[in-house]
Amino acid sequence: MEEVQLKTATFANGCFWCTEAVFQRLEGVSDIISGFTGGKIKNPPYREVVQGRTGHAEAIQLKYNPKVISYKELLMVFFTTHDPTTLNRQGNDVGTQYRSAIFFHDQEQQHTAQEVIEYLNKEAFDGKIVTEITAASAFYSAEIEHQNFYNNHPAQPYCQIIIDPKIKKLKSYFSDKLKSA
Repeated sequence: MEEVQLKTATFANGCFWCTEAVFQRLEGVSDIISGFTGGKIKNPPYREVVQGRTGHAEAIQLKYNPKVISYKELLMVFFTTHDPTTLNRQGNDVGTQYRSAIFFHDQEQQHTAQEVIEYLNKEAFDGKIVTEITAASAFYSAEIEHQNFYNNHPAQPYCQIIIDPKIKKLKSYFSDKLKSA
């Protein structure tokens, strides 16, 4: 039996609680970590990142099985479940720490991200996508209370108001990519 080589993907698109909750539901995606990347200090604490003091973005890093879900499909989920046309903002979360960014791990990911943005700018966003495409750098895991947040706190108002609609959108557009219940 052929051993599957999992690949790594890193995305930032607002609050990592939202991003984590969305990608956790996809078949072929595993080992999702909420954390920080793209900044200028090592091991940044959450309180410093959310105040915009470190240059990091709230992000997730995940493993995926390219035989089950492609990087392009991950990007389509990424772009469908946040607004890639607002600079440094997602809803009420404002600052560079909430920027839309793709942190690529190889040239194939970089090329695919560029192609998808070019396509979506023509077909859906009228050239307004502000998502940055940047080489992946050090990724720092957020504190334990930030991991698996939505699944641990589904009744929390932020989860119900902000994350539930993203999951509903995911289920509507990508039902064929969801894990079995």
